Amino acid sequence: MKTRIVTGVVAGALFITFLLLGGYWFAGLVLGLAFVGFGEFLRMYKLKYHFPMFVIGLVFMLVFVFMANFGVLADKLPLTSLIWLLLFVLLAATVITKNKMTIDDISTVFAGAVYIGLGFHYMIYSRNLEPNGLFWTLLLFVTIWASDSGAYFAGRMFGKRKLWPDISPNKTIEGALGGIVISIIAALCFAWSKPDLLPVWNAVLIGAVAAVAGQMGDLIQSAYKRVKGIKDTGNILPGHGGVLDRVDSWLIVFPLVHILSLIPN
Repeated sequence: MKTRIVTGVVAGALFITFLLLGGYWFAGLVLGLAFVGFGEFLRMYKLKYHFPMFVIGLVFMLVFVFMANFGVLADKLPLTSLIWLLLFVLLAATVITKNKMTIDDISTVFAGAVYIGLGFHYMIYSRNLEPNGLFWTLLLFVTIWASDSGAYFAGRMFGKRKLWPDISPNKTIEGALGGIVISIIAALCFAWSKPDLLPVWNAVLIGAVAAVAGQMGDLIQSAYKRVKGIKDTGNILPGHGGVLDRVDSWLIVFPLVHILSLIPN
């Protein structure tokens, strides 16, 4: 427990520092997290050292992430075109390698590159929004963290009915509802601090979406870890597991709020 607390405090302080600095400081941190997270994802499927598949997936994943910092690239090659290009390159590789790279393998690489690359892309994109990128990014992170904490404590105090025992046996319906309530309250605090920027109704919607999508992100990762029979995706964070163990909610929430246009684009 002591190791977990120390790691959480140190990692959290560093993350908040880079978030406040913004710019290439935050983008560089996100790039590093994406790189490690993609390696964790492919290692679960024994594909981390499978060349050239790993290299193809890594390159495209990093391009997805950094499209948020290079507007010229985004103008010349829209995101949908880039996703299709990745799919084409991977499918062509099955032919070129005479099926040494199978359709199952490239499907895993494709899913990992899009899931991790776009998830981190929208974190940088949110922080780069002018003039209130820090406000919107903090709003999303705080609502995610509030949902996690609310679900944990509500589950401990009131949890009786299992939410999805086949996937995550410790989560309860009461905990999930508690997470939604606390997330909405956290979002309302942001609305009350800047009512001209965030209307109350929009804060309620963002809080609810962040909580529901964040909990689904957690369940998604629990599902694929259960299939692979592992507890953590890595061990880079002592007491906390791997990068993907910490960012599972983020990877779903950030793209979704932009797709739903809940914050300015």
